[in-house]
Amino acid sequence: MEKLRSLLQHIDGQGYKTYKQLRGIYNFNAFQLTIDHVQGDPFALPSRISIQLSPEQHGLPAEFWQNRMSQTALEDYLGRAVHAAIRKTVKGRRGTGHSGEMKIAVNGQQILRRNAVLIDDNQLEARLLFALPGSGRSILAQEAAVMFFTELPQVVAAGLIWTQRSLTKMKQHIEQAEDQNALRNQLEQLNAVAFVADCSLLPRHSGVDDHPLTNGLAFKSPEELKCDVHLPHRGTISGMAVPQGITLIVGGGFHGKSTLLQALERGIYNHIPGDGRELVVTTVSAVKIRAEDHRKINQVDISPFIATLPGNRATKCFSTDNASGSTSQAANIIEALECDCKCLLIDEDTSATNFMIRDERMRKLVPDRQEPITPLLHRVRELYEKEGVSSIIVTGGSGEYLAVADRVIMMDNYQAFDVTEKARKLSGDKPSSEKERVPFRKFQQRQVDLTIKPLPRQREAKIQVREQRLLEYGQKKIDLSQVEQLLDAGQTETIGRLLAWCGKHDPQQTSGLIATLQQALDQVEQQGLDILLPWKAGHLAMPRFYELVAAANRLREKQ
Repeated sequence: MEKLRSLLQHIDGQGYKTYKQLRGIYNFNAFQLTIDHVQGDPFALPSRISIQLSPEQHGLPAEFWQNRMSQTALEDYLGRAVHAAIRKTVKGRRGTGHSGEMKIAVNGQQILRRNAVLIDDNQLEARLLFALPGSGRSILAQEAAVMFFTELPQVVAAGLIWTQRSLTKMKQHIEQAEDQNALRNQLEQLNAVAFVADCSLLPRHSGVDDHPLTNGLAFKSPEELKCDVHLPHRGTISGMAVPQGITLIVGGGFHGKSTLLQALERGIYNHIPGDGRELVVTTVSAVKIRAEDHRKINQVDISPFIATLPGNRATKCFSTDNASGSTSQAANIIEALECDCKCLLIDEDTSATNFMIRDERMRKLVPDRQEPITPLLHRVRELYEKEGVSSIIVTGGSGEYLAVADRVIMMDNYQAFDVTEKARKLSGDKPSSEKERVPFRKFQQRQVDLTIKPLPRQREAKIQVREQRLLEYGQKKIDLSQVEQLLDAGQTETIGRLLAWCGKHDPQQTSGLIATLQQALDQVEQQGLDILLPWKAGHLAMPRFYELVAAANRLREKQ
């Protein structure tokens, strides 16, 4: 520590690049500091530092990370604690550019596996961005000394040192995640694909703020769907089990249909205490399906839904740079099935109408033989009965799906009611079609070029994230803006790194694209996110398999 203090005094006022002399390891009284990377100027990405603590220094009980899931919850809690300490302690801007900033990558309302805080062999490490202060191109050593010797020790003490401190909230955070995991694991024996606990708070503060809505109405299960579930920490809870099969969510506009579906979309993740959706869970393979105009499609068999296209274009191995609403939604379903999805989540507001339904009057005007599209309405029951894939569909403008539904839930003023019996009296006959039924799940073993090449005038290819879901992949780009269950820019960059990993280690994809991507994800699950980077960093977050495959399916050359 004194060596670092001496170095700072020596380089005060010198050119900013002289900061690079600080790289190294320094022992503080309560922790070890490693300066891993030093930025080149105040406007560049901040420097990277890491904090290491021994078990005696951090004081965390080993039983708090008995398995991967509880360890992720603990690391998440510590990351949030460091983030809160930074906001309370660090002055912030103290010079040119980013000077004075200190940051740690944290999640929103969900708990994701990250590499910002890591527990390995009882050792604790936290990785921070640390913007060294400068005035123009000159070093502000005194300001840097305040950051290193006053602010950083306070942040470490508040966020990472837990000797002789209450662990109650930390334990609640971990137990909450364990309960959510236990609840999700019980869905199969409940013959359900989702569960919404009574008293859950589903409405969000706004479309861009994922915090719970103040004074929002608490959820109450319809009696017909209510069941009790026992959790390891919370004990017995009651709530609505959404059964396997075809479930419709109906109701008037602005009564909570999409709000319920959005909660189910996020139910694939664990949530932090106080989110309101802590006990809303969905089977982990559930995929939100929507129309996605103009998306790239790579060699997907959409023939179960679209037989032919104008010009006799084949659909058994369909590719396009500019998909329509119907072809994109068909591809999205087939791609989800490739990833072993067991539940489709669909909102008619974001769907292509001609892909969802063709009513009787339109079929009389345009016979089936003239229409290449087989609507989902005619195949959704087959998806469940033959493929075991359930569907939860929000619909408010058409009653066609009533005839194929197993259960109908009506949302009225954000309250749920089971109206299945009433719907059956109104539903009429099940839809039929004269079209040939092309089987699902005859997936072709396909390859996608995952090699990454630098742009002109670049020495090496870069992987960069723009606006959370836009990925620049060397000379290619990937638009994930409509992949709605992707939460975090850290997940997006990890996806890019995984694609590059596959392009380097298995460019031929000898087992096919899907198997290659699964093997890469399995390796990261076992060895950690750090294997994807040649340097130490703390901004990556683990994606799901589906979102990884979705990125490969959308790779396109930059225009």
